[in-house]
Amino acid sequence: MTAEHTPKRSNFITDIIDEHLENGRFDRVHTRFPPEPNGYLHIGHAKSICLNFGIAQDYGGLTNLRFDDTNPITEEVEYVESIQADIRWLGFDWDDRLYFASDYFGQLYEYALQLIRQGSAYVCDLTAEELREYRGTLTEPGRNSPYRERSIEENLDLFQRMKAGEFPDGSRTLRAKIDMRSPNLNLRDPVLYRILHAHHHRTGDEWCIYPMYDYAHALSDSIEGITHSICTLEFEDHRPLYDWCLDELGIFHSQQIEFARLNLTYTVMSKRRLLQLVREGYVSGWDDPRMPTLSGMRRRGYTPEAIRTFAETVGVAKAHSVIDMELLEHVLRDDLNARSPRVMAVVEPLKVIIENYPEDQEEHFEIPYFPADPENSPSRAVPFSRELYIERSDFMEDPPGKFYRLAPGREVRLMNAYYITCTGVVKDKNGEVIELHCTYDPESRGGMSPDGRKVRGTLHWVSARHALDAELRLYDVLFTLPNPYDVPDGGDFKDNINPDSLQVVRDAKLEPGLASAVVGESYQFMRQGYFCLDSVDTRADAPVFNRTISLVDTWAKMQK
Repeated sequence: MTAEHTPKRSNFITDIIDEHLENGRFDRVHTRFPPEPNGYLHIGHAKSICLNFGIAQDYGGLTNLRFDDTNPITEEVEYVESIQADIRWLGFDWDDRLYFASDYFGQLYEYALQLIRQGSAYVCDLTAEELREYRGTLTEPGRNSPYRERSIEENLDLFQRMKAGEFPDGSRTLRAKIDMRSPNLNLRDPVLYRILHAHHHRTGDEWCIYPMYDYAHALSDSIEGITHSICTLEFEDHRPLYDWCLDELGIFHSQQIEFARLNLTYTVMSKRRLLQLVREGYVSGWDDPRMPTLSGMRRRGYTPEAIRTFAETVGVAKAHSVIDMELLEHVLRDDLNARSPRVMAVVEPLKVIIENYPEDQEEHFEIPYFPADPENSPSRAVPFSRELYIERSDFMEDPPGKFYRLAPGREVRLMNAYYITCTGVVKDKNGEVIELHCTYDPESRGGMSPDGRKVRGTLHWVSARHALDAELRLYDVLFTLPNPYDVPDGGDFKDNINPDSLQVVRDAKLEPGLASAVVGESYQFMRQGYFCLDSVDTRADAPVFNRTISLVDTWAKMQK
């Protein structure tokens, strides 16, 4: 074994790589991440990114970023740029190894000519419908195309004329000549090139024939010297075609290895389905915080560290499985718990007037951002005044026995401030409580009673005079069922969209220090959840905070 191996991870893929290094098939490790620029990356792609870049790093190898841009109809520069941003955000870099399959269109065309000259490929005039008919089924062999035995000279002429633009879309294809009776449908003379008069985002109108993914992918790997082409399990049946292309041309032979893709409950991972949600207005865009895209998760407040840890926790398997959303939430909470300063925010404000507190007085309490370790925690000065806001749910006029928060005649602690006792309730004409009157114990400053008496309830609060008005967006899963595709006959996965996946609170009251919050930083709103500043809709005079996740750890409950 000549490549340096740091054993950070061990799985069936590293076992294969170790064997290759031991037997001398390869003396290095060179992987690639090959997205199609037809949508934004999602959490499933993150697993592949971490795997390809991570394994190469472990072995002291290299990873390329290559866009498989062989379908100009669905590809956009926007997707190319977003994919690069997402990979960098995850913490990986391809250095100077940024490539496109379109870089190799000329070489791929020459390889196709070589296959024709070898008698390994032919031009076929069957329509798409006829191709399907001739292909056969899983139980019935296919039939040879009536154009399969064209001469090499005729095939060369027709293929060159295809490239010259003489024929309309769909009228002819270039097919590999393999075996129409193969039990593997991918080997039944698969299409290598199709005619497509479409503008390409990089090559413009230079080409009107475009290589199919399986052909372009195998040859691009070879051209770049990729040793291990790691892809998801749906390409396992395509591996014989991958090998055929490389062996037939006699060029550098990369090794394709397949692993099970990431499937997550309450989520759809199909880019086609995600694009449908965007185009039909079910979400605000690819970066909607309810989407499983990396840009949506970043906007919602996920950290790259949490996603990398999740990918590592899930591991690499050969069999399909569905991962519980609760595991992702558990990993995210662990990450945010360690990094998020604790601050006070009132989601549903109820005003409290402390009658015996001087109207013109205000003071500040030095409160640590991480109260579990106050000696080592930075702190901030939080203002306190006569009028405050508390959570509406922290008061009940006629509470049940185990309700320990504020009620008429009851004393509670204001976190890090004073003990207060409710002495009066003000209601509107509909009988709804709109204001509480209280008294405070001036000797209990800092939330500590001088006479040792104890109270059962502790409430967070915000000074009304200093409060920062903000909009909060409370997110939940986008679908109501673990499997969004679980619909009756004739139904649609969109029927399972969660109508409560987004709730907007427009009159939240935050401690004033959050006016200096910055995009990309996470905060724990005490007793509420983890929040971050929205990167799109926030204005200097109107902050918008997204709830990344609540404080309730459902994974831990499930484990119990």
